[in-house]
Amino acid sequence: MTDIDSLSEALKAITVSTELIEEELKPHLDTVLAALLDKKKDAALEIARSGILPTLAQALRGKSSLSCQVALVVAEMARDAAVREPCIEAGLVKVLVPYLNSSNQEMLLNTGRAIGRICFDNSYQQDQLVQSGVIPRLVSIIRDYPENDPLINVCLLALCNLADLDSARDALAKQGVADVLTFQLKRAPDAERRHVILEILGSLGESDALKLQFAESGVPEALSKMIWGLQGGSDPHDLCSIKIASNLIVSLLLGDESMQKCFGEGSGVVYQDVLSWLQSSNTQLQLSGALAIANFARNDSNCVKMLDLGVVPHILTLLEQHVDEGDVSVQHAGLSALRNLAIPATNKVRMLEDGVMERIKSLLRSDMPPVQFKLLGTLRMMVDGQERAALVLGRDTVLLARVMEWCEAKDHAGVRGEASRLLAALIRHSRSPEVVGAVAKAAGVQHLISMATSEHVIMQNEALVALAIATAIDIESMKDPFREAELLPMLKKMLEDPVGAVEVKFSALGLICSLANSSEMKEELTSVNIKESLSKLMDHSSSKISSQASSILAILGGDAS
Repeated sequence: MTDIDSLSEALKAITVSTELIEEELKPHLDTVLAALLDKKKDAALEIARSGILPTLAQALRGKSSLSCQVALVVAEMARDAAVREPCIEAGLVKVLVPYLNSSNQEMLLNTGRAIGRICFDNSYQQDQLVQSGVIPRLVSIIRDYPENDPLINVCLLALCNLADLDSARDALAKQGVADVLTFQLKRAPDAERRHVILEILGSLGESDALKLQFAESGVPEALSKMIWGLQGGSDPHDLCSIKIASNLIVSLLLGDESMQKCFGEGSGVVYQDVLSWLQSSNTQLQLSGALAIANFARNDSNCVKMLDLGVVPHILTLLEQHVDEGDVSVQHAGLSALRNLAIPATNKVRMLEDGVMERIKSLLRSDMPPVQFKLLGTLRMMVDGQERAALVLGRDTVLLARVMEWCEAKDHAGVRGEASRLLAALIRHSRSPEVVGAVAKAAGVQHLISMATSEHVIMQNEALVALAIATAIDIESMKDPFREAELLPMLKKMLEDPVGAVEVKFSALGLICSLANSSEMKEELTSVNIKESLSKLMDHSSSKISSQASSILAILGGDAS
């Protein structure tokens, strides 16, 4: 009899069985199993179509001595995607789930494989599994049999498939799953096992509650230790593990409490390891290191502490490595870290004294818009409230020339906007005739006038305030650019705009006030009939605006008539 004939005979015998007599069924199951294990073509489909699935479900329901073998048959059948739906319809998943409570490790293995394969890529069935309580059971199995690698593998793959479901995350949060995952990560025999665990941690780490649980259970430290052990090699699987794990640490630092725990006042293991990443030759670790520092620098006390601990030179050295033909992502992340570190006022002063601005100016030659955008934002943060820093940068002709180029960046609105904002910041924070003269000489005034018509209120305000300061300091340098840009009609339009923001109107009045103090500009203001616009503001709902309008009218000499 051929193998095909023997399979057909076995299926027929099982189908016609009215009573499940174990001794009679076993040899037929052996034949069915042999056909599946020998990978006979279409064996799984033939078995499913034979009508024996309800018999298999009944055998499992009866908890007979054949249950383990039946579960193995189902697991081997379910390798074939075409039979998974018939298995579900026959009720096999429902009758298999209780076997996850078995104390027989082989039964657990067969059951786990059968359920995992049947429910693979089936979100409805996966959700049903979570509802039936499989999550606590899977975690318990990993805890109870931590050295049984085939069984651990099945349970981890199951958790990996379920971890994207919100219901599963909630269930896992209650199980304190972090400790079992970190234990298994430490003993993972190969990259494949590592990646499954890292994928589970990544899915779960999106929850803020689990971020903190992970931090308290030592997950970041375990990941960091794993990275440490894999560094220096060239195996692509190891490099992939380093990438996934370092990205995961950066993600865990997005939670405020988990970030503080990892920082540990600057003495935390994770923070110390992150510093070493900045000095690594691995570009992925450099990137994750810079992003991690940017995350640690989310509050002032951390920023001050990190400056004390000397993080800035490491970031600067990293940035300098990537100036020419370097990695844009690393430069972007490094500048983000510097920008965040420069937010506390005390840090700005110290960073200026340490020559930070001189060193990051080497990035001015970058032709990558993301780097240009971040560099401009970093420089603007460093001059914020710092007269000396604004004076140093505002007198730098090389920097101003480059900023002017970026003010005209045709393909990158973000770079254009940041370049104009830096110009405005140099004038606002230096209040220096030298800086105003340098900006005017570099043809920067017209960019500030364009910025004053931006759709963003904050940018309009910054431009109008800078122009008011520049006018008060050096009206002579301002006259020609103002006339060329037809600034006065533009200001009149701002005052009369029925939906214009109150703060923009107030800043426009500040500029008009500066202009009104020049006899020549006073005549030009009168010629565009600015008095009429000012008179209309006398009854404005904002007392600040009505009062300012009244003061300017007095300077211009009377009412609108």
